[in-house]
Amino acid sequence: MHDLAPLARFDGLVAADLRDVTSDPAALDSSGFWAVVAGFEGRLVCARFGDVRRAPVPAPVAGAWRGPATADWTSSLDRVAYTAGVRRVREHIAAGEVYQANLCRVLSAPLPDPATADADALTSLLARGNPAPYAGTVRLPAHGVEVATASPELFLRRTGRTVESGPIKGTGRTADDLLEKDRAENVMIVDLVRNDLGRVCATGSVTVPELCAVQRHPGLVHLVSTVRGELAEGVGWPGLLAGTFPPGSVTGAPKSSALRIIGALETAPRGPYCGGIGWVDADRGTGELAVGIRTFWIDRSAPGGPALRFGTGAGITWDSDPEREWAETELKAARLLALASGAGSLTRGRGDSRLTLRLAQ
Repeated sequence: MHDLAPLARFDGLVAADLRDVTSDPAALDSSGFWAVVAGFEGRLVCARFGDVRRAPVPAPVAGAWRGPATADWTSSLDRVAYTAGVRRVREHIAAGEVYQANLCRVLSAPLPDPATADADALTSLLARGNPAPYAGTVRLPAHGVEVATASPELFLRRTGRTVESGPIKGTGRTADDLLEKDRAENVMIVDLVRNDLGRVCATGSVTVPELCAVQRHPGLVHLVSTVRGELAEGVGWPGLLAGTFPPGSVTGAPKSSALRIIGALETAPRGPYCGGIGWVDADRGTGELAVGIRTFWIDRSAPGGPALRFGTGAGITWDSDPEREWAETELKAARLLALASGAGSLTRGRGDSRLTLRLAQ
């Protein structure tokens, strides 16, 4: 195990001098600056840092990150299994069990030099080659957390008693690729997020200031909505997380049915992927957690040796075409995997790095 110091990097800030690590969400309402990684399966790691300062993401240093070979990536669900899963979700929809379910797969590749692998060096590459509004690093090797995210999606932003979520549903290479199915998918998830926030917000305070706005990111576009509310009296981070986690955009509707279907069809745990990743400043009553998409994590306990992992998925509705949904998961992954493997263009915000993957079961 290498001896990289604990670190967190978000929103133009870098945090060092680790003071405390806990799984208790009540700590986020205490004091100090916290980095947060909430895994999809429920593992919560909150790390309080004593030294927080403004600092830009450093430029990539040649050789600082050694990524996997492009041919070494494998997928928890190959094309045949994934498209079969899409058809199975459609059967559940036809049976009236669910309106939508997010079907995901986890990509993995062995790290060529685990001893020097640094998630923050990968963050530098991603920041230059795939800038994202909620990008960041959480590096806690002793606690099994080494995450580099280029997330474009807001899970929860808290400013005092005001909370906001920015669910993404609908993806294409350009705005012309977006279908009516994408808009319907977004509206369904907005209803779900409204319901989730409604559990913890004051009655009548939940609004939708923006619905299905087109947002452009490197190599693709998304439909994004905004849901906002005022926390009910007595509700803090524990209640907010309990009422909204896991994020609705990466589960489905109704959430309980979608989670059951996901559990039956997916063959690998999502871990930080599709969870919540970000920061909380308890002293100021502010915080920002991204949905853990476009996210890499180092798994040093992988059976075959230390591995780099990355998740990708798509929301499945009755109108879904299995091959189109598979292509969407490929589109979401291609540019980022190319960057992590050292094969992608590092031109900021331009181009569409594609990577042909050899995906095995």
